[in-house]
Amino acid sequence: MTIDRRTTLGLMAAAAAAPTVGFAQGAAPNPLTAVWTGPYGGVPAFDKVKVSDFEPAFDDAMTMQRKEIDAITRVKSMPTFDNTIVALEKSGQAVERVYTYYGIWSGNLSSPEVQAASKVISPKLAAFSDEISQNEALFQRVESVYQNQDKMNLTPEQKRLLWVTYIGFVRSGAKLSAASKTRIAEINKELAGLFTQFSDNLLHDEEQVTYLTKAQLNGMPQAYIDSAAATAKKNGKDGQYGIVNTRSAADPFLTFATDRSAREIIWKAFVNRGDNGGAHDNNALISKILKLRFERAQLLGYATHAHWRLENAMAKTPDNATKLMEAVWPAAVARVKEEVADMQKIADSEGAKIRIAPWDYRFYAEKVRKARYDLDENAIKPYMQLDKLVEGMFWASGQIYGFSFEPVTDVPVYHEDVRVWKVNRAGKMIGLFYFDPYARQGKRSGAWMNAYRSQSRMDGRDILTIVSNNSNFIKTADGSPVLISWDDASTLFHEFGHAIHGLLSNVTYPSLAGTSVARDYVEFPSQLNEDWLGTPEVLNKFALHYETGKPIPADLVAKIEKADTFNQGFGTVEYLASALIDMKLHLAGGADIDADAFEREELTKLGMPSEIVMRHRTPQFGHVFSGDGYSAGYYSYLWSDTLTADCAEAFTEKGGFYDKTVADKLVKEVLSRGNTVDPAEAYRNFRGRDAGIAPLMRKRGFPVT
Repeated sequence: MTIDRRTTLGLMAAAAAAPTVGFAQGAAPNPLTAVWTGPYGGVPAFDKVKVSDFEPAFDDAMTMQRKEIDAITRVKSMPTFDNTIVALEKSGQAVERVYTYYGIWSGNLSSPEVQAASKVISPKLAAFSDEISQNEALFQRVESVYQNQDKMNLTPEQKRLLWVTYIGFVRSGAKLSAASKTRIAEINKELAGLFTQFSDNLLHDEEQVTYLTKAQLNGMPQAYIDSAAATAKKNGKDGQYGIVNTRSAADPFLTFATDRSAREIIWKAFVNRGDNGGAHDNNALISKILKLRFERAQLLGYATHAHWRLENAMAKTPDNATKLMEAVWPAAVARVKEEVADMQKIADSEGAKIRIAPWDYRFYAEKVRKARYDLDENAIKPYMQLDKLVEGMFWASGQIYGFSFEPVTDVPVYHEDVRVWKVNRAGKMIGLFYFDPYARQGKRSGAWMNAYRSQSRMDGRDILTIVSNNSNFIKTADGSPVLISWDDASTLFHEFGHAIHGLLSNVTYPSLAGTSVARDYVEFPSQLNEDWLGTPEVLNKFALHYETGKPIPADLVAKIEKADTFNQGFGTVEYLASALIDMKLHLAGGADIDADAFEREELTKLGMPSEIVMRHRTPQFGHVFSGDGYSAGYYSYLWSDTLTADCAEAFTEKGGFYDKTVADKLVKEVLSRGNTVDPAEAYRNFRGRDAGIAPLMRKRGFPVT
C-alpha cells in the first residue's frame, strides 16, 4: 500500500506538493518548518523532532502558506500558468515539511502524546485545506487559466497539471454556494477527527497482547517462540508467551500452531479488532463517517461518495469497478469450495472430527500444500532471510532498471532500526531510500510506502526524491537473521515496487510526480514487482539458508512454482469480500447503517463461504475509515492486478522478466510518467491496447471464460 500525504491533506497538499527544499523564504523559528539542509539536496531533520512542536509548527506553516496564497491573489495582471498554477505549486512547502514529520510519527512512533496532538491537528488541517479550496479569488484565477489555456501554448504536462489543479478545486466545492461551502468545511473537519479516532482505536486493539503457555505454541518455529517469550518478558509476564494482535504475528500462528483452541483464541482477538464494545469500538464511528461522506457527495452534486471518489479514477464509475469484482467472485468462491473439501478430507483422515472453521483454514491449507505439492512453508522459511531478500530486490531492480544502492550513515533517522541508501541510476544519484522493517509499539500494522519528498525539476533544478518502505517484521530477540514467510517476502517486493515507481519519476511538477496517480493504477507497479521474487535469478543468488549459506534447492523452487496458484480461492475471496463491502457501504446512500449487521447481511447475499472472513472486517478497515484514500476504492488492488497480469505477459512473451526492451518501455510509458498523462492512455502507450481480464484469471488459476 502506498500512502501519499497529498491524499490525506486533499487539495491543500496538491497545491503544496512542491519539493521540500528551495523556494521557502528565510529561516523559520520552529525546526519542523525549516528548509531541509545537509547532503543529497537536504534531508529531514529527524533528530530535531519534538512532538510538542507539531501543533505550533503547523500553525506557523499555515501562516506562511496563507501569505503565499495571498500574494497570488493580489497579482493585478491577467492570470497565467506561471503566476497562478506554478505559483500555487511553489506554495505550502513548509506545510509539506511539517506533515512529513507528523505523518512519520503518527504511523511509526505513535504514542499517547502523538495521539493527543493528532486530535487537535487533524481538524485544523482539514479546515485549512477547505480554506484554500474555497478561496474564491484563488479559484477565479485558476478557472481563468483553465478557460483560456488554448491561448497559452502550454506543454502536455502543463495542461495535465492545470486540469488536475482545476478539477481538484471543483471536486472540493469551489463552485458551491457560500452555505454549501461552509457545510463542506464542517463535514471535512468532523471527518478528520473521526478518522483519527478510528485509527487510535484500531492501534489500541492491535497493541493488545494475548498470553499463552509454551504448550499452546506447539508447532511454531523456535524463532517465533523466542520472540513471543521476549514480548511477554518485556511486559512483565516472564515465563509466558505473548502474541501481539497484528497480522504479522497472527498469520504464522494460524498456519502452524497445532493447538486448535489456541488458534481460535488468536483468530478471535485478531478479527475482532475495533469490534469489542466499549471506548475503543469503531462501529458507531463508521456510521457517522458514512453519513457525512454521503452528505458531502450530495452537496458536491454526486449520487454517492463512491461516484465522487471514482470520477477521476481509472475505473471512472462504481459500476465499472463492481463489474470487474463480480466477474472474478464466482470463480473464486468455487475454488474455495474445492479448497475446503481438500482440507476437510485431511482433517477427517486424521480423525479430527471437526468441520473446517476460519481459524482452521490456514492450518489445514498448509497441510494440503504439503500433501499435494510436497511443499512445507517451514522448509521455505530458512531460505527467506530478510536482509538477503532486501539485497535481492535491490539486485533485481539493478538488472531491470539500472539501479545501484549505496548505504549511507550521514543522515538522521527517526529510529535506530531505520536504514538508508543512496540510489543511483546511469551514474547519477536519483534519490534516497529509507527502510523501517520492524514492528514496534506505536507503529500501525501492515506495510506501506511513503514519499518524504517528490521528484521535480521546476525552475530547471533537479529535486531528488526521498522514499521509504515501512513493514512490521518481527525482530529476533538475539539478533539472529530474521526469517520471513513467502507471503511476507512478496509484500516486501510489493512495497519496493512503490518505491521504484517514486524513484523513477521524471516530471517537471511535483504534484504530478511518482505515485501521484489514480488509486486503481498506483498498485499496478507495486504488484508487478512481486513477480521478480520468484525468478530463478533472485532465488539462486539471495534465497540462502540462514545456517549453511546454500541456495534454495532447485526441487524446492520447482515446488514453489508448481504451487503458484495454490490457495488462490482463499486469497481472492478474503480480499474481494472486503472490496465489495467497501463499495456497497458507499453506494448505500444516506441509510442508517449498523456496520456489523450490514457486513453479515451483505456477505450472506454474496454467498460468502463460512470458512473465511473478510481480510479487513469493517470495524478494522483502516484503508477505508482512517482516511478517504481507499474509501470506495479497495477494489483498486484487483483493478491494478488486471494490469499487472497483462503486463507480466508482455515480459513472458519476450522471453522473461529481465527483458530490457519491455523494461525500458515500461519505464518510459509508465514508471517515469507519474500523473502527467491519463493512466489509461499511459497503459495503452505501453501495451498497445487495453488490458483484458483473461491474464488475471490465468494468473490466479481460474477458468478463462
